[in-house]
Amino acid sequence: MSAELLFALNQLEKERGIDKEVLIDAIEQALISAYKRNFGSAQNVEVSIDRTTGEIRVYALKTIVDVVADSATEMSLEQAKLFGADFEVGDMVEVEVTPRKFGRIAAQTAKQVVMQRIREAERSLIFDEFSNREADIVNGIVSRFDKKNIIIDLGRVEAVLPPSEQTPGEKYNVHDRIKIYVINVKKTNKSPQIYVSRTHPGLVKRLLELEVPEIADGTVEIKTIAREAGSRTKIAIYSRNENVDPVGACVGQRGSRIRAIVDELRGEMIDVIKWSSNAEEYIAASLSPAKVLQVSLDEENKVARVVVPDFQLSLAIGKEGQNARLAAKLTGWKIDIKSESQLRDHIEAQLFSADTLYGDEDDPDEQYDMIEEQEDIDEPVDIDETEEVQDDE
Repeated sequence: MSAELLFALNQLEKERGIDKEVLIDAIEQALISAYKRNFGSAQNVEVSIDRTTGEIRVYALKTIVDVVADSATEMSLEQAKLFGADFEVGDMVEVEVTPRKFGRIAAQTAKQVVMQRIREAERSLIFDEFSNREADIVNGIVSRFDKKNIIIDLGRVEAVLPPSEQTPGEKYNVHDRIKIYVINVKKTNKSPQIYVSRTHPGLVKRLLELEVPEIADGTVEIKTIAREAGSRTKIAIYSRNENVDPVGACVGQRGSRIRAIVDELRGEMIDVIKWSSNAEEYIAASLSPAKVLQVSLDEENKVARVVVPDFQLSLAIGKEGQNARLAAKLTGWKIDIKSESQLRDHIEAQLFSADTLYGDEDDPDEQYDMIEEQEDIDEPVDIDETEEVQDDE
């Protein structure tokens, strides 16, 4: 039986990935419970399993005392001398009390405890595996729907995709295979609770790292990501190697790399922007695909005033202000966008006010120059109050 026990433990270690020592400890604890239940609950015992032969021995632990009050837990010094001459009062003696057989009840008890420990060990293994994969992508299969939550089968465990992490407009069907981003892993009394996302910006980042070797090896760095899931994402990238074009590396030949990510995100548009330490250049690039004519900065208030051609105003602002909003998130600047004609009308209005204030004796050209120089202190135009125009995108 002992040899079969070790063989079974080795098989469990290979098949389930549970350390054999964990299983042996579980068996020892189970046998202690079984022994106390069937052969004397008052005794303080320990069980030892030989790691080579699998032989099981039960030992009663007894304390050496001058006067024995409880023979189940105590032993006189004279009795202890039979086990060794070096024992003194206060020492602990191990006395083997291995019964010839534990009985059916003891075996059942041991089995139940062992199975419980195996389940706990498996849960711990799963938790360790997925807690190390937080902020990473995993592949899963849509298993079922639980109210508004979507349950994703990850193999040995299930993950929860809550409504707040589901991409608006994205349809999910049972048996669909999808990539998801692990945002949180919680340890519970049962299986670990894993929460995943399809809206997190980290999903786009990890997809890029998997698809673009230059990002994976550190040649190209992702600086920031601004995302409105299901609609549009802007990514600022930077190349540590001046000979490597970061945008070209991410887009790939004929757009193959970026197209693979767009397909995984089910059509979500992705703008790849070259990051720059020059704020004007960076802000101008962030409004891509719109062309920017001029950028002026109000450093104190962190406001950037941008001028675009008249026919590109709607493109720069985007549908419901999305392009400007994502650019602001990406750069960290509040962006005020004006067309050339809006800027001209604004300057003429300021010029008229200045002409009325200062009179004809002042030089109008000087007034015009003064107003144009002070343009960066004017109140920003509210994007929401501009005329509704069709998105040229």
